[in-house]
Amino acid sequence: MDVPSTIDFSRVENAQAWADAANVKRPWRADFFAAIVHELISLGFPSASVLELGSGPGFLAERVLQALPDVTYTLLDSSAAMQELARVRVGRGVGVQFVGADFKHDGWADGLGSFDAVATMQAVHELRHKRHAVALHQAVGGLLRSGSIYLVCDHIAGPGGMADHELYMTVSEQADALACAGFADVSVVLEKDGLVLHRGRKAA
Repeated sequence: MDVPSTIDFSRVENAQAWADAANVKRPWRADFFAAIVHELISLGFPSASVLELGSGPGFLAERVLQALPDVTYTLLDSSAAMQELARVRVGRGVGVQFVGADFKHDGWADGLGSFDAVATMQAVHELRHKRHAVALHQAVGGLLRSGSIYLVCDHIAGPGGMADHELYMTVSEQADALACAGFADVSVVLEKDGLVLHRGRKAA
């Protein structure tokens, strides 16, 4: 059974409340934003095409676009309320695209094109059960060009992290899900205070 969500992010007040609290509750999220920016810079393509899954109110997008203003950045989220917050935060630049889609549903990736990198920040658990993670990662693999990177940050299940082992994964489970989906060179980029960032590479 999937784990029901306790928050309806389609409601404007809920989206705003989450946005107001997220970086206060976990100020170390800034370290993960910086790590993701570093990984994108390391691609060596200032005009890289980047997709963010579960982009929320645009915190990560804002950091990436500040550091790499020439990237083409696609923010994908199922919540129109979150997307509106993101539009206010990052603007409507030429290289910025907003896509309303739910990666829990089949066909979410249809027509998106291909990317040099895909990133996601605290969103994979919104699949509502960890057994869906491999399928999500496989779908992402279909969007990535050869040699491109997939950056996945989410909560950790276990000591110092989350108690629900159906919704959340351990560090090794997250790595295994990426490897099972066909990603190569899976490694931990950053682990801190209950969050972990993994990098996987699309095989050439």
